[in-house]
Amino acid sequence: MDVTSYYQRILAVCKQRQVKPTEHAFYVSIGEQKLYAYIDEKHRKTYTVSTSRQPPSCVENSLGTPTGLHQIDEKIGDNLPTGTVLKGRVPTGKNCYQQDASENEENLITTRILWLRGLENSVNVGSGIDTHDRYIYLHGTNQEDRLGTPNSHGCILLSNVDAIELFDTTPCGTLVLIENV
Repeated sequence: MDVTSYYQRILAVCKQRQVKPTEHAFYVSIGEQKLYAYIDEKHRKTYTVSTSRQPPSCVENSLGTPTGLHQIDEKIGDNLPTGTVLKGRVPTGKNCYQQDASENEENLITTRILWLRGLENSVNVGSGIDTHDRYIYLHGTNQEDRLGTPNSHGCILLSNVDAIELFDTTPCGTLVLIENV
């Protein structure tokens, strides 16, 4: 598909789910490991991301990236220094750029968090499948060299610079469609 087709896909799913499209919208292609950002129906930018190492899944404890329609529910990390490590959505006082290689072997949550909430009952909302309750985020990573390949435990990983850019330019409520294409 091309960037126009991805936006048309967002509109089709919104219509099917009776959800009003938002001014800002994201399409995440798991197969391409890309996030396509739109404003006012126009493609703004394409970001290289990493989704899960496991197959896509909405099931709790699957470690898969959930599919379907979501929205950005909460943003965490405003004005934190680039590379700040967060645990439990709280800055740890560490910075991934100031750690040794062994400390960076674990894939860390860094810089900014855009917390997702599913919008599809029985798909990504509800007991055992709830995206928000699974703590699925768009967030920065200390393993930027692995972007473009599956590398997360379900989240959508971005470079730290891209995480800041999206955080600063994207309002809560923005729709995010994630599909395995």
